[in-house]
Amino acid sequence: MSEQLLNNEHEKNAEKIPQSPEVTAYAEKMRNNRETEAKSVEQGNDTDKARHGVEAATKDREKSEQRVAKHELKQDKPVRGNAASRNLAFKKTMKDAQSEMSTPSRAFSKVIHNKVVEKTSEALGDTVARPNVLLAGSLSALIITTGLYLWARYVGYPLSGFETIAAFIIGYLIGIIFDFTRVMITGKR
Repeated sequence: MSEQLLNNEHEKNAEKIPQSPEVTAYAEKMRNNRETEAKSVEQGNDTDKARHGVEAATKDREKSEQRVAKHELKQDKPVRGNAASRNLAFKKTMKDAQSEMSTPSRAFSKVIHNKVVEKTSEALGDTVARPNVLLAGSLSALIITTGLYLWARYVGYPLSGFETIAAFIIGYLIGIIFDFTRVMITGKR
């Protein structure tokens, strides 16, 4: 009888709770706990244990409902509207995300998500620090420096250390020219 009551109660609550992997796993664990408690009651254990099992199941159900409600509140809907509402939604999202971070991570997040730092980073990423340009500079520095090192070792000429920087600059300039030409031809960034 108590097992039927628990199962009926669980079915009613399952309809209210949205199914997510975390909630489903938690609900399955709680269902297994209640079934074992109900079986022990049917086998003739104390009514106190049965009452305790029902109370524990009720508390577990309330906790899972609170977790689901908290999870639903954190899910943000797409923001449409003016810039002020988008800005407000961004601030809320950042505040929620930073509240779950450690203190050093929160401080670092506040620095990098500062408007001035973000705009500067975007401008540098769009002009000077393009990925293809940096890749070209790095590869040319590796290839040219390796070639110069092998040649200098063969001839017996000492290297000054500026060779790597010069090779990177040469590759960087080649990368800028290549990237600029590609953008001019295809029209895509």
